[in-house]
Amino acid sequence: MTKIAFVHNFASHYTARTFELLARCFDVRFYFFSGGEDWYWLKEHGVKVGDFAYEYMPGFHLGRTRVTPTLPLKLMRADFDVCVKCINGRFALPITYLVARIKRRPFILWTGIWARLQTPFHRLFFPLTRYFYRHADAVVVYGAHVKRYLISEGVPDERVFVAPHAVDNDIYASFVSDEEKAVFRRQLAIDPGTRIVLYLGRLTPVKGLPYLVKAFSSLAGKDVVLVLAGEGEERRPLEVLARECGVADRVRFPGYVAQQETIRYYATSWVYVLPSITTARFKEPWGLVVNEAFNQGSPVIATDAVGAAAGGLVENDVNGFIVPEGNTQALAAALQRILDEPGLRERMGRKAREKIATWTQEGMVEAFGQAIDYVTRNRDR
Repeated sequence: MTKIAFVHNFASHYTARTFELLARCFDVRFYFFSGGEDWYWLKEHGVKVGDFAYEYMPGFHLGRTRVTPTLPLKLMRADFDVCVKCINGRFALPITYLVARIKRRPFILWTGIWARLQTPFHRLFFPLTRYFYRHADAVVVYGAHVKRYLISEGVPDERVFVAPHAVDNDIYASFVSDEEKAVFRRQLAIDPGTRIVLYLGRLTPVKGLPYLVKAFSSLAGKDVVLVLAGEGEERRPLEVLARECGVADRVRFPGYVAQQETIRYYATSWVYVLPSITTARFKEPWGLVVNEAFNQGSPVIATDAVGAAAGGLVENDVNGFIVPEGNTQALAAALQRILDEPGLRERMGRKAREKIATWTQEGMVEAFGQAIDYVTRNRDR
């Protein structure tokens, strides 16, 4: 069985089952270089373990860089045929690549980045990042949008393998009873029959939530409530904005929602909205909340800055809408249509369930297997 050294920041509730599936197919050991302190990760989520061989390595931070001094020694001593590394880790990525080259082992990069980031740091070190893109023996990507981007950066088509970014559909498709939905509504003081426009995730600037609040405030009718679930530095400004827009009584801020509780939110919502925007530091690589919402038959409105839209999961006017980022009018029009047009929400919800049924973690593992087979065959030649 092929031996894999898989270097990743940490195991999450999203990746743990994917890692377990990989461990059934390969002799894989995971080397985790973070304890979940990454800037984009809510500490409440924590980190996970699973039925796979792993170790979390101690380290420290130099600014935004996580340094794990034991990583190079562990990799040098490890017995592996192929090395797989996620794109993040300013220390871990070059170290892992270097060790793979010293040991003459194939190197596979896993990435969801689909645009050049524009911070001074990213611009300065982009030539090195592009070097990793072009010199990896294979690259596994979240979706077709990432593949298009990498090809534009000079990566040969045959080296890029699409592993559709997925969640554990069995969990997120769990049945939610009418009684559970009624309890949920009572907890958030939402009347029966009132439709729910949902955002669930981090309340941070990159999510473009002011555009959603402003779009919501322009909707005709009062039988709609906006739920902004999650925590982050934007909560207070969003509360102020809701008051300024005159919709504070129709906006709910339930705070952090644990993973097992999110399913009730999706099941009770009329539509889920992900209004992310592009910043110098961030462009939504995917947005797994889309996968989660689809499993409960909730249509999704996403901006064109969302990877799940650019990557083909959200299909405009089929299982949701794709609107230009930062465009309040377009977002409001999409919301108004899904609220007003008879039968539209039901049709899109059916299409959402049909689409997500084909978007599985098993498919992700199959793509990883194709990449591993590709690099091992090329090495043997």
